[in-house]
Amino acid sequence: MDAQPTAPVPPPGCPAHNTGARVPLYGPEFAADPQAYYAYLRHYGPTAPVELAPGVEATLVTDYTAALQLLQDSSSFRKDARRWRDFNDGKVSPESPVFPLLAYRPNCMFSDGAEHLRLRQAVTDSMARVDSRRLGQSTERISDYLISQFSGRGSADLLGDYAKQLPLFVLNDLFGCPADIGDRVLFGISGMFDGNNAEKAAQVLFQAVGELVALKRARPGEDVTSWLMQHQSRLTDEEMVHQLALLLGSGVEPLRNLIGNTLHLLLTDDRYAYKGGLIEEAIDDTLWDNPPMANYAPHYPAADMEFAGQKLTAGDLVLVSFAAANTGPALTAARQAGSNRAHLSWSAGPHACPSKEPVRHITVTALEHLLNRLPDVELAVPSDSLTWRQGPFHRALAQLPVRFTPVQAARRPAAPTRTERPAQAAAHPEPGGRRSERSGLWSQFLNWMTR
Repeated sequence: MDAQPTAPVPPPGCPAHNTGARVPLYGPEFAADPQAYYAYLRHYGPTAPVELAPGVEATLVTDYTAALQLLQDSSSFRKDARRWRDFNDGKVSPESPVFPLLAYRPNCMFSDGAEHLRLRQAVTDSMARVDSRRLGQSTERISDYLISQFSGRGSADLLGDYAKQLPLFVLNDLFGCPADIGDRVLFGISGMFDGNNAEKAAQVLFQAVGELVALKRARPGEDVTSWLMQHQSRLTDEEMVHQLALLLGSGVEPLRNLIGNTLHLLLTDDRYAYKGGLIEEAIDDTLWDNPPMANYAPHYPAADMEFAGQKLTAGDLVLVSFAAANTGPALTAARQAGSNRAHLSWSAGPHACPSKEPVRHITVTALEHLLNRLPDVELAVPSDSLTWRQGPFHRALAQLPVRFTPVQAARRPAAPTRTERPAQAAAHPEPGGRRSERSGLWSQFLNWMTR
């Protein structure tokens, strides 16, 4: 590392103060001020040496142009994680906390070439069938339910009580999960991102999704699971399970963080002042400055190469910093010129997010509905006392405590008619035709809807 007095100084707590150390993207210091780390990383050039967790090394692309080049170059950079050299050499343990989000699975995210095209087309076509009107109605019903759980208190944690739960519920609805399966899907996804035993949570998720596939083979409905199953790609049951687990898992974390980070902006920046017409603008500004997935898009060079002035070896783990690329000096002019959606937060190239329109629609609906129901909501603590969840991939608050004038819970909407009812709303009947009163979160919502 350059020891000249003019060299950039590593942020406080960064081991890069020690010559040759990689810059860590974990720990409370990084979570508290990642932009200070990104500013320091830029002194390496378009790419920088980082550590995702103890002993897990990677190269991070921090420059917008270089990131776009990597994301669009599927011949030089591959997605199949079985190429990961450090894992194959035993340098990275499956017990590493970052392993579940980097490990190979046979889905469209970790595939290349013709296999990727086949799996990706099935996912894209199935998501394209989502009806925005039904999605908005579903989001509003779920929003009403979640708000009703805390609106009478006059206070809430909008992360734990709202932003964290709403995506899980909406995706359960979208994918046609009945009560018993939906409860385990919620448990599995939550555990993968928040629990101490991510591998156990993943097992619960995959088992639940496997049962969902078996159910929809026998009784298809108007839901993404059934549409994916009916696609001309003719996915096997195993392929179905892995595509669904990917869509559910990768949909929840970014969506909860986008809702939470945008709420944070709306509650802390006077420019917005809770004006509904500015919600779209607030979402765009969040995607630029505080993207829900800050560092991800794992890629592996297909051969030894030089990229953006850096020598890479085949199988090196290379990630894109959407947060650093979006906020680099080169992007300032683009934003000032009015290109407010040129950010990379949806990724780019053949592996760009296939669900950005539904995700945006859910986010807008969830925010509008919340602010309409609680018009005087405000932050309950000083903004500088808020803490951010630790981890290399996401950008997300730990909590968002608010206060507001207590309001009476909204009247429960009338139960949908048979043609309007979400495909999963009727849980498996108990023997004798009695409906089960289960205690899981998804079951509680379905009981609330149909009682």
